Amino acid sequence: MNPTTDRHNAGPGPARGGAVVFVLDGDGTVLQCTAGVLDLIGRAADQVRGRPMTDFATTPGPWDGAAGHAGTEPLEIRTALRHRDGTEVEVDAEVLPLPAASGGGARFLVCAVPSAAGRRWTEDQSLIRALFDQSRIGLVVHDTELRTTRANLGREFFGIPLAADPWQHVPGRSLRAILVPEDAAAIEEQWRRVLRTGEAVIDWEHSARRLNAPDQERILSSSAFRLDDSHGRAIGVAAVFTDVTEQHTARRRLALLHSAAARLGQTLDVTRNSEELTRVLVPDFADLACVDLVEKVIQGDDPGAFSPGTPLRRIAVAPSNGAWPAEMYQRGDSVYARDLESDALRDGQAVLVPDLADLEKRLAPDRERQRLLFPESAASALIAPLRARGRVLGVLGLWRDRGRIPFGVNDVPLAEEIASRAALSVENSRRYTSELRTVETLQRSLLPPAGVEFSAAETAGTYVPAGTAAGIGGSWYDVIPLSSTRVAFVIGDVAGHGLGATATMGRLRTAVQTLADLDLAPEELLTHLDDLATRLAYTEPQSDGSAGGVVGASCLYCVYDPVTGRCAMASAGHPPPILTSSEGHTRRVDLKPGPALGVGGMPFEPVELHLGPGSVLAFYTNQLVAHDEASSKDRTRRLRDALHAAVQAGGSPADIGRAAVDRVLTEPAADDIALLVARVRALSDGATVAWRFTADPTVVGQARELVTSQLAAWGLEEMAFTTELIVSELVTNAIRYAGSPIGLRLIRDKTLICEVSDPSQTQPHLRRARLTDEGGRGLFLIAQLAHRWGSRYTPSGKTIWTEQALGAVPEVPLDVF
Repeated sequence: MNPTTDRHNAGPGPARGGAVVFVLDGDGTVLQCTAGVLDLIGRAADQVRGRPMTDFATTPGPWDGAAGHAGTEPLEIRTALRHRDGTEVEVDAEVLPLPAASGGGARFLVCAVPSAAGRRWTEDQSLIRALFDQSRIGLVVHDTELRTTRANLGREFFGIPLAADPWQHVPGRSLRAILVPEDAAAIEEQWRRVLRTGEAVIDWEHSARRLNAPDQERILSSSAFRLDDSHGRAIGVAAVFTDVTEQHTARRRLALLHSAAARLGQTLDVTRNSEELTRVLVPDFADLACVDLVEKVIQGDDPGAFSPGTPLRRIAVAPSNGAWPAEMYQRGDSVYARDLESDALRDGQAVLVPDLADLEKRLAPDRERQRLLFPESAASALIAPLRARGRVLGVLGLWRDRGRIPFGVNDVPLAEEIASRAALSVENSRRYTSELRTVETLQRSLLPPAGVEFSAAETAGTYVPAGTAAGIGGSWYDVIPLSSTRVAFVIGDVAGHGLGATATMGRLRTAVQTLADLDLAPEELLTHLDDLATRLAYTEPQSDGSAGGVVGASCLYCVYDPVTGRCAMASAGHPPPILTSSEGHTRRVDLKPGPALGVGGMPFEPVELHLGPGSVLAFYTNQLVAHDEASSKDRTRRLRDALHAAVQAGGSPADIGRAAVDRVLTEPAADDIALLVARVRALSDGATVAWRFTADPTVVGQARELVTSQLAAWGLEEMAFTTELIVSELVTNAIRYAGSPIGLRLIRDKTLICEVSDPSQTQPHLRRARLTDEGGRGLFLIAQLAHRWGSRYTPSGKTIWTEQALGAVPEVPLDVF
């Protein structure tokens, strides 16, 4: 029992003073007592001296036992004393027998203390003993100079053997005598702050690597508080700590895995996934990280077998200090796997190099391997394969600098698990890239050449694929040559995306080309196309029961005639083109779009305008300007201004298209975009000649003479005979079956075009005449003499046309006569 226990530590209940010492004779009479008896029982010392102890005890039994106790060992008893106010004070007492030769009759020394204070003191002592006896909870007491005065560190300091005697046997040592300098300095800084401010440090986690095992990571969780004397002056710092290395490692592992799961796979871009992988690992897990992918993976192809010499490309790097080592392979460099690395990586095993210096000594000098494995600042390395679905896609390289704990066997599972997650993301990106290339290749293969030149116009198409495979497949354009040097411009957009939309686009483009061969007016062609879309919607629904992308598709069809400058167009749900006239004025064509294909219900209204030579038409899909409702008008204005500026600059249609797209498209497109720019031309006056005749058989000879004379003027005398035969047959048929008026027109272009117009709506039909037939051989003869021929309806009847290659003189077959 501590006789000096402070009264303020007496525990709960009213304070009854501190310890009191009684000197008793052999009969239990109080010979002397300390002044504290007043606080304990409310009586002064002179009121207690000379009276038997039993006068103050509630029960005399224990004091009688104390009086009769013999021996030299103290006797511990618990009893209650009677306070002057009538209350009882429970006390713990120790009775110490005194030697008989002590004199004065004194036989016993009794030290009594209130039981609450005694229990508190006993608990304090037990707690201190328990703390200093612990092997898993550390307790260190430092003086104001941070020298150790007491500690419970044994021969095994959290699993690391000490080279000397246990630390508690060598008081006065500092932290720098047992911990690596940087860890000791960090801890001392915290303890000095505790000494200076008096503020405790609670659950502070820090590194505490031992000097004799600096490569083994140890993380402690410490709580420190200042020790003050009775006058409030600091006398030292006490620190309680536990080893949380395993918990810290587990938390770090979980944090890295969580970060990897959250950040990897958020994009389907191979490069961005690789870059994100290196950012996840640096600097928390490594100081340097790189990703080398097989070349075929970057291109979206199957990587094939991984073997020595497999070409890789360094696609991502991440240094902790912001600068990738110059002596290493740089981002974008080609890297070739070596035998040592390939064998392990091919089997899915990580390569752990705890000491790069030792490996460098064992390997033969090799400049390529030096650039591959040995950064100057690195001390250890960990190389993990990026393996998914049984194939190695690439390599993850990790390095730690000399000032950091080298990679160990415990780091391998974590690196392999993160590499596995990353490999799956890269594989998904590769497969997506392959799908994207397939869809884009199919889409581009279904589009015409980007630049086409005709006598009627110079055109350039621009196709901008979407940033994702889901956005590809809807937009298309076409340029179709028609009879008599005319040309058709087509642009459209299919509802939906992907391979299905691409296939639908191809079918619509084929349908438009087929209908265009009939030389229909724009509104009639769209009517037929709308009917086709309606039939396809009902006969070929999608797997989910929907009508598919053909319903809701848009299309604009425009026909331009370079002879007359006439331009006619109609739209099925497609925005009108932007026209820059030959005078330099830029505006949207005043065209009212009809309903989208397959919707029906309203006719398609055509619009006609006259275009001067050099006028520029820009046809575009709605995705180029309809980013959202708020910005649609602004983007349309920017497109108009960009087209106007590009046309004024005198650029080609390709230049105009690029300038417009660059100006309007400021971010990756969510859907694919098509833009068709056409600069129209006009045929020269001398390239066309026309005549009109009445339905009189005598005009056939006149027509032949006029044609022969014109061909001579053009220097095409060698084509006179075949042209006369063609004109004779066509004019004769018009006189016989149609009547007046009859029109004849010759057009000299890249071919010689002959047109005969009449008021009849009856189309001619080619057939083979029998030997007994008197007629029916005219069109068969024309088919043999002409390179191409056909007919088209006109507002006043029909026109039959033929084309002959310039300078070609076909043989006239005798079996037609």
